[in-house]
Amino acid sequence: MIFYAIVMLVPMYLLVINSFKSQADILTNPLTIDLSKATTRHLVDAWNSPSFSIPRGYGTTIGLLLAVNAVAILSSVTGAYVLARTPTVLFRAILLFFVAGMFIPTQVVLVPTIFVLKALGLMGTLPGLILFQAATMIPFTLFVFTGYIRMLPKALDEAASVDGAGHYYILWRIIFPLMKPIVATVFVLNSLSAWNDFASPQMILGPGSQFYTVTTGVYAAVGQYSADYTRIYPTLLLAVIPILLIFVFMQRFVMSGLAAGAVKG
Repeated sequence: MIFYAIVMLVPMYLLVINSFKSQADILTNPLTIDLSKATTRHLVDAWNSPSFSIPRGYGTTIGLLLAVNAVAILSSVTGAYVLARTPTVLFRAILLFFVAGMFIPTQVVLVPTIFVLKALGLMGTLPGLILFQAATMIPFTLFVFTGYIRMLPKALDEAASVDGAGHYYILWRIIFPLMKPIVATVFVLNSLSAWNDFASPQMILGPGSQFYTVTTGVYAAVGQYSADYTRIYPTLLLAVIPILLIFVFMQRFVMSGLAAGAVKG
């Protein structure tokens, strides 16, 4: 675990120290930093870059992950409730069908999806990107929700049915409030995926779109014939800081939610 932690932390270490160095220092000595020469000027330049607005990228990305989570969670919870409360061979096969979607790389279906979005008139739009990212997150969300709902006693449904409650009332007023731990877990994991996604917004929105996410700013910092590391490293650092802080403060909810949902499958 110590070796694995070192391997994972080395890139982050290089990212942090090189964000405060000049181009010459990065090229000649990328592994260490001279604190007397460290400067925050490049971070300020990246934040105020005329070619890419980090604050605007933050706004677009936050709005995107909120919309993607809303679509994925609300659509998955209804299906998960049916699959969890109907333990037949047919519904188990349907669950396996959705689980199989977890093993398909997003890049494999991205190009065919572009043709579909063009036919629907959604290419180059935020709704098109939201629908695509939500579709890629639904298999995992549905799988986790199904396992968690199976853990909840079916007596809750039966008691509510005796009182005259219908399926929708039982789901949204009884079951869903009990799913707060797993909903928080799915929200964080889906947010990590949406925040870090580069290929989907770059190809669906397009490089010249008025909408762009914070990760696509890294592409804007790379020149056609050369790379300005005093733009790339600070932009990368500004791109990962928010989601890194979210994960650090929310990781205990992620672990508890996954552990609770893994009791029954």
